[in-house]
Amino acid sequence: MSQSYQIIYEGGSDEIVEKKSRFIAHVFPVHSEEEAAGHIEQIRKKYWDARHNCHAFVIGPNNEISRGSDDGEPSGTAGRPILEVLQGQGIHDVLVVVTRYFGGTLLGTGGLVRAYSQATQAGLAASRVMTKQPGRKITVGTDYNGIGKLQYIVGKRQIPVMDTRYGEAVEMDVLVPEEEVRALTKEITEATAGKAELDISDELFFAVLDGQPMIF
Repeated sequence: MSQSYQIIYEGGSDEIVEKKSRFIAHVFPVHSEEEAAGHIEQIRKKYWDARHNCHAFVIGPNNEISRGSDDGEPSGTAGRPILEVLQGQGIHDVLVVVTRYFGGTLLGTGGLVRAYSQATQAGLAASRVMTKQPGRKITVGTDYNGIGKLQYIVGKRQIPVMDTRYGEAVEMDVLVPEEEVRALTKEITEATAGKAELDISDELFFAVLDGQPMIF
């Protein structure tokens, strides 16, 4: 069964200063190496006068593609720390580019690792992260006697409601986490004495952001 994982809904940016060196982190949602390369080039052009533009990205729900670049920093002091933050926080389909303006003081390998890690964390904190989870869209058809029971069940289980249509009968579209599909359909069937009609989609991914459900 597919697993839930975190993605970037909206990238952000932030910076830290370490011994007068500026570390500016930019976060982007990406779905391919080509898309990542485009953003990296964009940052390189914007910060053309910076000493380094280091990056790392993770693509795919199982980290199928992951890359990092130190861009001239000592080996293992930039790309790897950025990548380790992303993997440690379980965020996928994401690129982080950290631009460094040298402040005149050498930080040493330990100092660089800490600075690039902290800059990455600051950039992620400035972004909007959401959980993408597997589930099903279920359309429930019921009469007006059953709508109150249906609303109670989905409210109690905190099931996201996409739409409710009122006509001769009532139809409600809900997004149900995969592990709850069987229990929910059983509860609805029992509560409506088998009168509710259930149309269950194939597996999909969905997320809820600011109370708004969305399908991928």
